[in-house]
Amino acid sequence: MTKRRNFSDKFKATVALEALRGDKTVQEIASKRQLHPTQVSTWKRQAIEGKANVFSDKVKKAENKDGEIKELHAKIGQLAVENDFLSRGLNAVARQRMFNA
Repeated sequence: MTKRRNFSDKFKATVALEALRGDKTVQEIASKRQLHPTQVSTWKRQAIEGKANVFSDKVKKAENKDGEIKELHAKIGQLAVENDFLSRGLNAVARQRMFNA
C-alpha cells in the first residue's frame, strides 16, 4: 500500500496558478508534477472560487491572534498599574517603619 502524499499550501497555490495561466493544459501540468489531472482541476477551481483560505486556515488564525494580542496588552497595562500601586504602598509602609523604629 502506498503512502498518501501531502502537499504544502505553497505547492498547491503554485500548481493552481500555473493552471490558471493557461500556458499548459491540465494534463500537461499533472504529468509534469506527477499529479492526477483531477487534483490539478480541483486546486484550480478552488483558486477561481476565490476563497480567502483556499488551502489553509491561516487567515482565521491571524485574526484570532490579533484579538488575543489586544487582550494581552490590556492585561499587561492592568498588571503594570497594580504593580506600581503596590510598590508605592510598600515604600510608604517601609518609611513609616523607619520613622517609628
